[in-house]
Amino acid sequence: MFSPRSTPSSGRRQSLRVTGRKSLAGTPTGLLFSPRRTSLAARSTPTRVQSYSTSDALHFDVQTFGSSLPVKVMEALTMADADDQISVKVDESGWAWMVCGERLIIWKICQTAVAKVHLLVVVSDKSISVMAVAPEGTARFWPSLAHEGNYTETVVDMGENLCNFVVAVRGGSFIVSSYKGQMMRLGADPSGKLLQRALQQGQGVLSGIGRRVSSLFGMRAPLTNNNLHSVLWVGEMGCLYTLTSCGLSKWEVDEVTEHQVLSWDSSRALTESVADAIWGSESNYEEIKEGVNVTYMDMQLSQDGLVVLAAAWHPSDSPCLAYFCLVTLLDNGNNISDELSVEVTKYNPPFQSEDALQAMRLMLPRASSPAAFLYNEELVFACSTGTGRGGLPEEKIPFNTPGDRLRGGGCCANLPVFFSQNSGLVAVVARESASMLPETMEDSLCFSLAGAGPEATAMETPTRMEPVAQEDKTKLLKAAFLQFCRNDLVGAQTMTDELFPPEGDGDGEVGGELDLVVTRINLDLVDDYPASDPRWAESVPDESAGFPLTSLIILHQLEDKMKAHGCFMDFLLQVGLLDRLGQTAVRSSPMATRLLLCEHAEKLQAAMTLKNHHTKHGELVNRAILIALRKSNAAVSTSLTAADVFFREVSQISSVFECLLEEEERTLKENPVDSVKWAEVVLSVNTIIKVHNTGSAGSLYPHPYTLLKHHWQRLQP
Repeated sequence: MFSPRSTPSSGRRQSLRVTGRKSLAGTPTGLLFSPRRTSLAARSTPTRVQSYSTSDALHFDVQTFGSSLPVKVMEALTMADADDQISVKVDESGWAWMVCGERLIIWKICQTAVAKVHLLVVVSDKSISVMAVAPEGTARFWPSLAHEGNYTETVVDMGENLCNFVVAVRGGSFIVSSYKGQMMRLGADPSGKLLQRALQQGQGVLSGIGRRVSSLFGMRAPLTNNNLHSVLWVGEMGCLYTLTSCGLSKWEVDEVTEHQVLSWDSSRALTESVADAIWGSESNYEEIKEGVNVTYMDMQLSQDGLVVLAAAWHPSDSPCLAYFCLVTLLDNGNNISDELSVEVTKYNPPFQSEDALQAMRLMLPRASSPAAFLYNEELVFACSTGTGRGGLPEEKIPFNTPGDRLRGGGCCANLPVFFSQNSGLVAVVARESASMLPETMEDSLCFSLAGAGPEATAMETPTRMEPVAQEDKTKLLKAAFLQFCRNDLVGAQTMTDELFPPEGDGDGEVGGELDLVVTRINLDLVDDYPASDPRWAESVPDESAGFPLTSLIILHQLEDKMKAHGCFMDFLLQVGLLDRLGQTAVRSSPMATRLLLCEHAEKLQAAMTLKNHHTKHGELVNRAILIALRKSNAAVSTSLTAADVFFREVSQISSVFECLLEEEERTLKENPVDSVKWAEVVLSVNTIIKVHNTGSAGSLYPHPYTLLKHHWQRLQP
């Protein structure tokens, strides 16, 4: 029996950290290894769980994964006391391990070609080795699971701090960390004795210099008041990342030694970026951001960079909500890029406590996909990192039936796999009908096809001999686009070929039918009415009254439109229509249709950038928006703000620039030349126009360079 010392009462947060962790280090009780010796004819293809109660999940199915659970796993669950901590980890290698009270059970869940398990279990061609660490530091190492009784024990020297992570790295060694960021490297000598030493800190040409100087180079000294939130081992690159409440660190690890190559003070940059993404467009943002709290929970690697799971809340908000965000950081080797991406998910439950937030974990099943899953003991939330086209529809999948809890999970066979207390190993799989389009855009397209629900997509294409009106072709190509987004590539290609045969006449002409239909659909996407936003149907407080989600909702709508535009471009490329596009008459002149599609994308980007300018120039931008709406005779209902109406029609976004100049002229006439107001409006208008002076397709018509020239000409005496 492996019985480590009792857990100190100071480990207040450990019960929140054990479930779903990347290690067994957070187990509060002793560990007993109990291997399953019989071979498994496991399958990696999940099957539908007919009895599982997830009928309220619209876009996902919960399916069983792998073989039935081993007898010892079932016995452990059956015999577990109410106070026993249960934690399960699923690994991409096809192995799973469970800690249940004083038992550690490891079993194979599916056959894969992966040779190593990165974390607690290391699989080689001849044997499996395991390192298990209890919170207070008691460690047990099995060199081979073929000899269950052959193990070595030691105590990891973390002082009074509790251990929270253990990962397997190169050279058959392991790295153990504490909640306060201490890092120890453990390995066995030829006699089997476990040796340990502190991880080398700040090695290289900058080691030894002061913290103030080192911060200039992206290096910083260890901080005493620092909590460790995540440890990530990337075996392919031989890199170890740690995420603390104050910063991100990186080591390059070889068979024997390691070198710290990065220590980035991420606290300020991440906090400001997350706060700006959520509250940045509020008129009193400068006041709001001082009270914003941000905490980190987890970190994973995608092809676009390191993805950090963060949550933000503002105590003065009523109600106070916790906004879960995915922040993507680009690792350039020895530094982190200044440019980062913040995706504010639509999961924003009421804020309870920071400890409760720490129970949430992040899973990225495919590094090449933007699909992401957040999960804790009670739910799985499907979302996207925001760095790729398409992605998953955002949806909460509850696991809160009586007696059920999620005890952990991981990625296997490129699927998110979870261990349900009631159902065992299950995979969350997108339904075949689930679309890669954002849900709001999907609903709008379906409505436009028949003025009804999704059944509108069941339109039949006419035969080639039947004439089809252009309006009908627009609807039919929309239906083909929806089929493509729902992964029915064959149906989408068939419908497209029927509508626009490859040998069709008129390709490449100015104003050809194909160009007109494609342009019409793309324009419908960028100018889509957000019908799912209740504020377009119900009256809500005016933005000046402090409606906290207005700006965030508009940004989400623009982001959804950008994703839909990206999906439409993918569709045109995949079905062979993109290369067949010719020219379209735009502003009384011919323009390449592909360039016009680029213009729509630039206008979407310009709209998002302009919306973010509310942070510092809210009053100026709002007045310009009112002028633009007045010129276009656009009505603003009592349930909407002027920003709602203006940012809905993205194709007319450029109208605001002339209005900015008009507002500037009015301000200059009303204020003396040497006044602060005079200088502020000149600098603000100049900044906004310069930021938008990056288009290559003439999207911001008239071109910002022309506006900027006129702007400075007006300032001449």
